[in-house]
Parts: sequence; C-alpha cells; structure tokens
Amino acid sequence: MMQISAQILWQRNNDSFLDNRYSRSHQWKFDGGAVCSASASPHIVRPPLSDETFVDPEEAFVASIASCHMLWFLSIAAKNNCIIERYDDKAIGVMARNDAGKLMVANVTLSPKITWKETPSTEQVQQMHDDAHEECFIANSVKTKIFIEVTS
Repeated sequence: MMQISAQILWQRNNDSFLDNRYSRSHQWKFDGGAVCSASASPHIVRPPLSDETFVDPEEAFVASIASCHMLWFLSIAAKNNCIIERYDDKAIGVMARNDAGKLMVANVTLSPKITWKETPSTEQVQQMHDDAHEECFIANSVKTKIFIEVTS
C-alpha cells in the first residue's frame, strides 16, 4: 500500500485568534522538498486575512483532478502510439451546496487543448479521455462530478 504525505504548517504570529482575525496563510511541504504557499480562498475569507496570490485548497483540488487526468491521458496516448506535443487544460471547478446544505466542489470541467504530432480520430481521442477518467486516482476518490470537454 502506498502512502502519500504532506505537511501543513501554520503559525499564529501574535495575530488575534479568538475573534477569528488571524491570517489564513500557511505552507504546504511535500516529501520531495517542494514548498507551496497556501491560504484560504479570498472568496471565503477576505484579504488581508487570506492571500489571493497563494494557492487555496479548492484551487489545489481542481488542479489535482486536472493533473491526474492529464498524466493518465499522456500515458494512454503513448501506449496508443499517439504523440502529444502540448497539453493545456484550463480546468474550472464550481462550488455548490450538496443535499445536506454543505458547500462542496460540486463539479469540475476539464477543457484540455491538445497539440498532436499527428491528430488521431475524434473517437480515439474520446476513448483515451474516457480511459484516463476511469484510471484517475483522484476521480475515483471523490464525489465531485467531472466533465471533460473534448476539443481535440
């Protein structure tokens, strides 16, 4: 069984706390050494208590879905002898309330634009996207509906 780890580090730094007037800025540290500045979404917690230049958990969630799909798609394309020159996805997540009234990332739409060395058929591209979606660890782990707008 594989384990995935991340360290999340936040410090109060003399900010007020009990009145909720503390910075939401923190760091994500990963086992390979990467460090990412993170914060609450400025849509949820207004600046200056959040930092819109940092990654927020909802953005990271959308990015992880898009990234996982892309990595599987690249692998599947290679197995099908289809060479990809560039993959550019502007993924969009939408927050909505679930049946219990709780906010969630209800859906994510992937819109990859792919530059091929030789463009495969529309059917082949669709099948590769379907296969990538079926294999994606993140897609298999969440309730979020994931849509894929195939444009190439």
